[in-house]
Amino acid sequence: MRISVTQSLNVFALLFVAAGLLPVAAQQAAPPAAAPAAPAAPPLMMMTSAFSDGGEVPMKYTCAAKPSAVSPALQWMNVPKGAASFTLIFHDPDAHPQKAISDVTHWIMWNIPATMTELPEGVAASPKMDDGRIQGKNIRGVNGYQGPCPPPSKPHHYTYELYALDITLDLGADASRADVLKAMDGHIIGKAVYVGYFHQ
Repeated sequence: MRISVTQSLNVFALLFVAAGLLPVAAQQAAPPAAAPAAPAAPPLMMMTSAFSDGGEVPMKYTCAAKPSAVSPALQWMNVPKGAASFTLIFHDPDAHPQKAISDVTHWIMWNIPATMTELPEGVAASPKMDDGRIQGKNIRGVNGYQGPCPPPSKPHHYTYELYALDITLDLGADASRADVLKAMDGHIIGKAVYVGYFHQ
């Protein structure tokens, strides 16, 4: 029986594959290269020129200021895609009045427009702003900023938390911090934290 040249080549190819000398990939079309993964979006970041993150809060922003404290200028960047508003909570996590689980709220503001990337220094106390921002009540019952005011000789940390939300909150200026947190639940798409400390 005569074997053609083509048949001979096929036999040799099968022998090479069986011996592991000819890559199987050579018998098949190479699969398409996987597309490179998209780079992760940078996280939401908050900053202020008033003091360094973890640094001491200057007196002008505290209860030691005369005649009264002003809020520091705040800036943020890397706004998440899909953000509809921001909520800002400034609180003292070291204070627990009446030994409760809750701490002290110094400033709370919600429905900050998603187009905003900063708050100026000295935001005035007011329940509602022209651009839709709402300020809730602080520990003293005022709709605005309350500066750090720890007990004498007891340094406290003060935390700014900025939340990016995919909604605006349907809450009035009489809403409590608990109300705001409940309304935010399930809608947080980014968060930034900035911390200062102060002692008297």
